[in-house]
Amino acid sequence: MPPAEPGTRLDLGRIRAARAVIDPRFLDTPLYECDALGQRLGCTVSVKLETANPVRSFKARGTELVTSLLADQGRPEVVCASAGNLGQALAWSGRRRGLAVTVVAARRAPAVKLDRIRALGAELELVAGDFDQARERAAELARQRGVRLVEDSLDLETCEGAATIGLELAAGTPAFDTVLIALGGGAMATGVGHVLKTLLPQVEVICVQPHGAPAMTRSWHAREVVTTDTTDTIADGVAGRRPIPAVLADLLAVADDAVLVEEASIVTGLRLLLEHAGLVAEPSAALGVAAVLEDPDRFAGRHVVTVVCGGNVDLGPYRRWVGL
Repeated sequence: MPPAEPGTRLDLGRIRAARAVIDPRFLDTPLYECDALGQRLGCTVSVKLETANPVRSFKARGTELVTSLLADQGRPEVVCASAGNLGQALAWSGRRRGLAVTVVAARRAPAVKLDRIRALGAELELVAGDFDQARERAAELARQRGVRLVEDSLDLETCEGAATIGLELAAGTPAFDTVLIALGGGAMATGVGHVLKTLLPQVEVICVQPHGAPAMTRSWHAREVVTTDTTDTIADGVAGRRPIPAVLADLLAVADDAVLVEEASIVTGLRLLLEHAGLVAEPSAALGVAAVLEDPDRFAGRHVVTVVCGGNVDLGPYRRWVGL
């Protein structure tokens, strides 16, 4: 029998059933050992590649569940706030099922993400400020219209969709002992962490966040919600200021550690992913590499999986980061 499930809101049976709902284009993504990257980092490194799909991120695993449920219920409209990737994924999944999608995003979000949201047919509203202000506006719109508000990480579909990554990791080969997961709102960290702590409890689950957006990591260490007034990081996909209590509770049940990394390490991580793995990654997807760069002794001799969770980048900043 498998070990008992950690005490979270997530359910392994639902996560397994989710694979039948999610479009196959987002499932069974590449998982492979990258020798060149491992040699540079001083440990064995495997990459779980979540960018080789129509929205270039893992987020559609969750939006496929959300939109399938809404379509079954005959609910034709949905609203979300997004740093960019969730909105793109919800627009893709919603268009597939004939739903009207509205996305609220910060005006300063990467243009490539905003352009793709529009191209996929969603209504896009931009707000001054940051992601948390977009969350407030999206909630207001959903109340005014009487429609479903998708709240990333709070809504179980977003967590359990992301958790299917954990099923694929647990079934993959070769064996690994550590997984490094970008930590923002917490959907991927809680989802993947739940599956691995249920099926492979010996694997260490380490969450990684920038020093410039540390709210969830500080909350994990304090074991209570800690908010910040501002964020300052190139990793826009994880730049939240106000952790959700229920998500923090899930994270506390499954994460072994949460660490913060410097911006310079994120930039180096982007460059290493390009040079040694041939991967164009957005800053949030380089957080795992950054964690190894900052603490090589901790990972020496270990087999680390890093989840490359998104690849939507504005080319101008990206060229500067990687030196092109």
